[in-house]
Amino acid sequence: MKYEALLFDFDGTLLNTNELILQTFEHVLSKRFPGKYTKQDYAQFIGPSLTQTFLTIAPNEVDELTQQYREFNLAHHDELVTQYDDVVTTLQQLKTMGVKLAIVSTKRNDMLARGLRVLDAAHLFDVVIGTDDVTHVKPHPEPVQVALKKLQVAPNKALMIGDNSHDIEAGHNAGTDTAGVAWALKGEAYLQQFKPTYIVQHMQTFIDLVKGE
Repeated sequence: MKYEALLFDFDGTLLNTNELILQTFEHVLSKRFPGKYTKQDYAQFIGPSLTQTFLTIAPNEVDELTQQYREFNLAHHDELVTQYDDVVTTLQQLKTMGVKLAIVSTKRNDMLARGLRVLDAAHLFDVVIGTDDVTHVKPHPEPVQVALKKLQVAPNKALMIGDNSHDIEAGHNAGTDTAGVAWALKGEAYLQQFKPTYIVQHMQTFIDLVKGE
């Protein structure tokens, strides 16, 4: 096999949380900064950690804004997330092939567990890395490196996959190949700027990539 391990971002890659995230940012920021931000602005906040995002918006209110974000996000999670086509069936196929699977996310571990319950896919992953597991979040290589160490897979035998610049850059920084997903909210052209090894149109494509086809 060309790749022994696939490392997936979670939000916007395996589970469509875009509407949940957009509505959560709107709920928090429209109250604190009425009329300042548009839905396009909220879309730009997708990818970085909450701390990184709120530091750029209101450095003295990070904890308060983060708490408001998490309360709304938790309350509305299951009603606003949706599944992408073929995600779970493809993960099952990859698992059957003997591919090691990991999640590498900037999300808190308890919320990752919540999303995995929606997908009913927790049992398919060998490793799940969230913000609770690392000191530095993507694009720093640490989350990818921690996952690879747990998986016991070399960087050149792994593929880091995601819908955002942070995912691609983290893979580059850790020495893995990278794939951007075409269903990313920000689009293919945005991802191409960060020079991923692949742009993948469909989840099933990962079967061929693992085989080296």
